[in-house]
Amino acid sequence: MAQDDVRAMADEVAALMAQRLGGARRGTQPDLATMLRRRGRALPRRQRRAAEVLARAQKAAVTPKLSRQMDSTAAARAHAELIRYLRPLGASARWQEGALNVAAAVMLGLLLVGAIAVWIMVRRGLV
Repeated sequence: MAQDDVRAMADEVAALMAQRLGGARRGTQPDLATMLRRRGRALPRRQRRAAEVLARAQKAAVTPKLSRQMDSTAAARAHAELIRYLRPLGASARWQEGALNVAAAVMLGLLLVGAIAVWIMVRRGLV
């Protein structure tokens, strides 16, 4: 597996972690090791171990001699497992969840306004 392949896999996982778990500053894209340090504990144990395997592979891929000795199947397996875990909650699902939260907040506000209006009408003897 080439150095660029491992780097691309690690960057993809780091971007998905930043989208789903947060931990990236606005306008920056940290590498996988940084994301593991910041938000690694938010991953389940199995995915955290896979992310550590991929981060070690990314670190080893920088050195040409080590990249030839690296186990590429373990890195590919770790990448596939992390993608399978991080991808289901995509941008559309996050958008829908945000819209649902806004709608719930609006409905709660309307409910409170209605309750206050009924309370005022009862106090004045209109109902």
